[in-house]
Amino acid sequence: MTLLRLSLLPAVLVLSATPLDAQRPPTFYLGADVSALEYLIGDSARTMPAELGIFLPQTRRLHPSVCDFTSRVFYEGRLGAVGDLSRQSVALAGPLGGAGLRVVPVEHRGNTQRCDEEVAAIAAIVAILLGSGAQFQPAAGAARPLTPADVLVVAPYNAQVAALRRSLPAEVRVGTVDRFQGQEAPVVIYSMTSSSAADAPRGLEFLYSMNRLNVATSRARALVVLVASPELATARCKSPRQMQLVNALCTYLERAETIALPALHEQLSALPAASDRSALSAR
Repeated sequence: MTLLRLSLLPAVLVLSATPLDAQRPPTFYLGADVSALEYLIGDSARTMPAELGIFLPQTRRLHPSVCDFTSRVFYEGRLGAVGDLSRQSVALAGPLGGAGLRVVPVEHRGNTQRCDEEVAAIAAIVAILLGSGAQFQPAAGAARPLTPADVLVVAPYNAQVAALRRSLPAEVRVGTVDRFQGQEAPVVIYSMTSSSAADAPRGLEFLYSMNRLNVATSRARALVVLVASPELATARCKSPRQMQLVNALCTYLERAETIALPALHEQLSALPAASDRSALSAR
């Protein structure tokens, strides 16, 4: 717990962060539930107003197609990609090749903090990425082979993280959003896990958190793959805030290229190693 004694603070306090960062807000005895930076800028702005501080309007990480989504939904259209970031891509035949946003709809019901169906789909995605000779083209320099360290897998719940770790190569980074704050990878896969908003054990606000969606998707240098139940797009909202949260997810779904499970199964079955072909056999 961090307790700031305001009487001892200097006349100028510099806060360096992103307002929508998913770090846990500090705990105050008064029960405040927002970060210091969110408290400073208030509810009306998603980026730093000019009169209060400096907003850094450029990213040196995101491919422009990923940046465009991030900028529109989270940063009021103020964020842009610089340099040759448009070169960043995954060289691979099929729907997982290239750059930008992808979504893999996975039908399932009754899942809360763990979803074996999504684990199987993600195991297939990782097997395709790592078993097909894919390469990553960075913004500068020559393309290089895509390695397990180039894939980052994110889930909202520890139970899903544990299930994913058991099914993926040890070198693939797997964790919750909080763990990956500040990290990056050419490819990010985000498992939303819960079958519906009603199944989310910590509520709609946690599962659909714009902070988590922002951090998870903006770790990707080239490719974001969202794996989720289609039912999440039909959540029944009870407040304007909930509508805003669900709308952020729906905006992603509208902009993303859909990859059907049969397409993954077909590409997986063509891999040289027969042992890799069983990941989707239950589907």
